[in-house]
Amino acid sequence: MKTLHLYLTRQVLGALLMTVAVFTFVLLLGNVLREVLALLVNRQATLGGVVQAFALLIPYVLVFSLPMGLLTATLLVFGRFSADQEYTAARAGGISLLALIAPLLLLGAALCVLSAVINMEIAPRSRVAYKELLYRLGMERPTSYLTEKRWITEYPGFAIYISKKDGELLHNVLINQYEDNELTLSIRARGGKVTHDPANQQLVVNLQGAQVVNRVRKKSAAYEATPTNAAPAKMEPSTGRDALPRVQGGDAEHRIPTTTPAVPAEVEWQTVYGEEYSTVIDLKNAAPKELKPKISEMTFFQLQEELRELRRHKIPDTPVLVQMHRQVSFSFACLGFTLIGIPLGIRAHRRETTAGIGIALLLVLVYYSFIILGQSLDTRAEWHPHLLVWIPNFLFQAVGAMLLWRANRGG
Repeated sequence: MKTLHLYLTRQVLGALLMTVAVFTFVLLLGNVLREVLALLVNRQATLGGVVQAFALLIPYVLVFSLPMGLLTATLLVFGRFSADQEYTAARAGGISLLALIAPLLLLGAALCVLSAVINMEIAPRSRVAYKELLYRLGMERPTSYLTEKRWITEYPGFAIYISKKDGELLHNVLINQYEDNELTLSIRARGGKVTHDPANQQLVVNLQGAQVVNRVRKKSAAYEATPTNAAPAKMEPSTGRDALPRVQGGDAEHRIPTTTPAVPAEVEWQTVYGEEYSTVIDLKNAAPKELKPKISEMTFFQLQEELRELRRHKIPDTPVLVQMHRQVSFSFACLGFTLIGIPLGIRAHRRETTAGIGIALLLVLVYYSFIILGQSLDTRAEWHPHLLVWIPNFLFQAVGAMLLWRANRGG
């Protein structure tokens, strides 16, 4: 029995190293080819910088390649073990399947612990460090600080929200401008473009279909925020505090998570509509030193702190909750893939590597479809998307346990 245990463990570990290396390399190429290698070709980065970028991305792609590699390894090893009649010989010797695979189940559990450490701590930090490296190498430009789906408050005097960003193109934009912590200008636009003016150290944001809400003094002349080449301005009645910006995305309504002071009596609000409007962000003293990471790039403990902060301000926390559950649930993928990979490999009864890889990719597609579904519903709290990400674990572990039980009984 000990000899069989050592034999199967060595076979699985050898196949695991090979498959994880292959999947990691493929995933690395997908991330690096379009970003880092271009810098090397254009002589914007050294070979050492490219190697460092590869190293920082490895933990990030291991989140995906480790479970995929383990599933493929079990399918390949037990498919060959069955095709060579070794499994039949072991059963003829009175060895049950459960006794035979006990070390491999322990291996799967150990890899779950390793996956948890990578998913919840190492991978998010590595991803953030990778982006910081790209910035140092010159890949990032000041325009890239304008990230989508979060309030950008790193620029003093501005609060910016962008629903979607494609390079320099912006979609569904909100810009609030403050003076002495008071809202003085609010702009809502259906889209626009941001460009960097390095000579003047400025970001120029050209907006299309803009609604400009401006705070003016009653005694002063009427302010006309006439955009460049704009259509005739349409003046609206004063909107007061209702002018606070909202964004209606495909998900839910968002408001800036800050308290806006009451408007003094001598102040009124005026609204101007125009086809085009431009605003300038001065980078001389406003360049952000450190960006708050995206939810998908936060460690588990950072997500916990973010969750407490959102609940303290009564802001919807479903996206953070989904990411926390995804990190934890995804750590159990190795165990589910081990449970389902062993009996499927025995039933497949094939030595071919391509067959094992094909089955593995199909199962991975099924598994990740639930993860993608949960993340796509991260603004629909009524659907409980943080629980949807657990479905593939329960499904794979239940089906795997049933197949193991049947294989153990039927030989």
